[in-house]
Amino acid sequence: MDIARFLATIDLLCVRDFPAAHGRTDVGTGGPGYLIAELQTSDDFWEDDGTRREETGTQYEYDRDGLTERLTARWGPPHRVSLASVLDRTLGEEDIPEPWAALSGHVPDLHLWRPAGTERWLALGVSQWDKELSFQLLAVVTEVDPP
Repeated sequence: MDIARFLATIDLLCVRDFPAAHGRTDVGTGGPGYLIAELQTSDDFWEDDGTRREETGTQYEYDRDGLTERLTARWGPPHRVSLASVLDRTLGEEDIPEPWAALSGHVPDLHLWRPAGTERWLALGVSQWDKELSFQLLAVVTEVDPP
């Protein structure tokens, strides 16, 4: 994990303009009102017994927690937010705004801050779209309030 690089990316996201349309950016994805940086992505792999997958998921959670410690020193303790109810609401065809609707499908929970003096939210989460796919450590910056 490269904490200095991750913090630099987060600092950039906190001041960068949001894209006018949904799509890829130099650090991940974005759209009106949000940016998502893919800070770290695991290698693609598949183990029948799930051992390596489980170890990698645990390591990504440790990396998120290490970064959380640094951000807590800046902005205080995060809100810890489960996205399970957001996923349920999305599947129930409720119109949930982005980035929250998409995140709920692959990020079970977030560490969430609202840095003082800004209108933006910052969130950290560990993503895995499916058990066969890579893990990602994500940083999300958005002006869209959590649902």
